[in-house]
Amino acid sequence: MKRNILLKMTEWNHRKVRKPLVLMGARQVGKTWLLNEFARTVYGENAVYVNLMKMKTLRNQLESGDITPKSVLERIGIALDVEIVPGKSLLLLDEIQESSNALTSLKFFNEDMPELAVVAAGSLLGLAVGRSAERRSEANADNPNEPRGSFPVGKVNLLEVCPMDFPEFVRAIGKSRLADILEGGDPSASVPYAAELADILKRYLLVGGMPEAVNTYVDTNSLHAVRDVQAEILSAYDSDFVKHAPIAMLPKIRLLWNSIPAQLAKENKKFVYAALKTGARAREYEAALQWLDDAGMIRRVYRASTPRLPLKSYRDFSAFRLYAHDVGLLGAMSDLPPSVVLEGNAAFTNFKGTLAEQYVLQELTVNGFEPCYWMNDAGSAEVEFVIQGERGVFPVEVKAGINTQAKSLKVYRELFSPPFSFRTSLAAAHDGAEIKDIPLYAFGPAARRMVCE
Repeated sequence: MKRNILLKMTEWNHRKVRKPLVLMGARQVGKTWLLNEFARTVYGENAVYVNLMKMKTLRNQLESGDITPKSVLERIGIALDVEIVPGKSLLLLDEIQESSNALTSLKFFNEDMPELAVVAAGSLLGLAVGRSAERRSEANADNPNEPRGSFPVGKVNLLEVCPMDFPEFVRAIGKSRLADILEGGDPSASVPYAAELADILKRYLLVGGMPEAVNTYVDTNSLHAVRDVQAEILSAYDSDFVKHAPIAMLPKIRLLWNSIPAQLAKENKKFVYAALKTGARAREYEAALQWLDDAGMIRRVYRASTPRLPLKSYRDFSAFRLYAHDVGLLGAMSDLPPSVVLEGNAAFTNFKGTLAEQYVLQELTVNGFEPCYWMNDAGSAEVEFVIQGERGVFPVEVKAGINTQAKSLKVYRELFSPPFSFRTSLAAAHDGAEIKDIPLYAFGPAARRMVCE
């Protein structure tokens, strides 16, 4: 398979000034594969791979010994019988969450040995970032008595690994030419292939972008086999809850996670705590919600009270919609039969809009946007997403079918006069002066090109 994030890793590698690179993201989004593929294609024999989950002896040595770069390299060199040469070698530290000292040592690699390329990855690293941020907000970041094992905030470059996006999926199933067209960002170029791409999109909504699910689909062409893989991933996530979450928080994390499909199936998708449990309040669940957020398993899309620049400043933190991180897993969590999606069954009508929104959110995220949604105070008009660009804030109306009637978008335009608006559906592409109609399957790269270039 091909992952576009490898280009970002290569760009990092060529920087004159770089910090150790840390790959963040939910479990099983492909971080280990990226480490090894980057090593193979860029450094070859000069790459040294360390899996700290498997190398228990080395892990224990790091936990009990000196964590200066010289000492760390010496211990790794002896354990693997290799020489690590700053300025020439690449050091890969996988499953780095298993060694708190290895995590902390990244700070010293940045300060004392910046010429060595270091890339780290691990599961649930976002939790470590969150905990370190909390500690640093309570004390001086340069405190020499800072506990070992803290995340080296500010001393590393962070790169989020998302599930595979739609163009990557298209390429993975052997349609490289179609993927090239989509990644070019010109919706009109995809017009001759509209029917084929719409059919592939249905399959992507079911498979999603988790690499193991994609590989299973490529190997078997069986959506039922894909569902088995997704069930295993969801089971592994539940095991993570048990293993890593505070015991008192566990029931709330499960309630939040399992409520996502039902919350999104409502006509008004705003997250409602009372739907979890009678009498539930935000303050009771905020810590559990933040745990899921730090673990990379959810996406919170906040309401923009007024869609102006900078968009972050107008977030209403009391109103948000809660999405999963992968559209395929969302379908699996909902127990949605593949045949319902592929055959356009009437039972799919309502939930189809939910999957379309989840899909568009993922396409926006992987293309660098942090969207909000907009709803007027009366609740009579809403736009699924609003995104920020150099020239202003742009609304994104999402339609799951070919009906492009968008009354709420008209209300938004009359109130805020955006430079132009996006409307994405399965209708044909149309580059209007006020409204850019973009097919769902072409949306992500096209939005990035139109807003950012």
